[in-house]
Amino acid sequence: MQHRGFLLLSLLALLALTSAVAKKKDKVKKDGPGIECAEQWAWGPCTPSSKDCGVGFREGSCGAQTQRIRCRIPCNWKKEFGADCKYKFENWGACDGGTGTKVRQGTLKKARYNAQCQETIRVTKPCTPKTKAKAKAKKGKGKD
Repeated sequence: MQHRGFLLLSLLALLALTSAVAKKKDKVKKDGPGIECAEQWAWGPCTPSSKDCGVGFREGSCGAQTQRIRCRIPCNWKKEFGADCKYKFENWGACDGGTGTKVRQGTLKKARYNAQCQETIRVTKPCTPKTKAKAKAKKGKGKD
């Protein structure tokens, strides 16, 4: 009976130890590079492996150490201000009849990987033509 108790206690201790090691490995992966460095890591931009979006790599350096990590650029990113600069945008403004565009402003919310980002940016897009909406309304009325 004592052997079973000792065996059971040993098994529980082994399980607890492996669980603690697994948690420590996960934490290293989440916090970033597993290499300790006295200085701040400086990261370059994410460079896609093919085309201009998708999975790629980002190179970082800290003193004499360098490391490459995987990264991903969304395929709908705005190239003017980069994938590492995250902005909070206002609503779109009214359509400017002279230029045929709408404008809205974004304020920097987060700069990832020490990216050099502008504090505020302005983006434009073409106004949607109202003739399409009117044409669809007329088609709907003609069916009645």
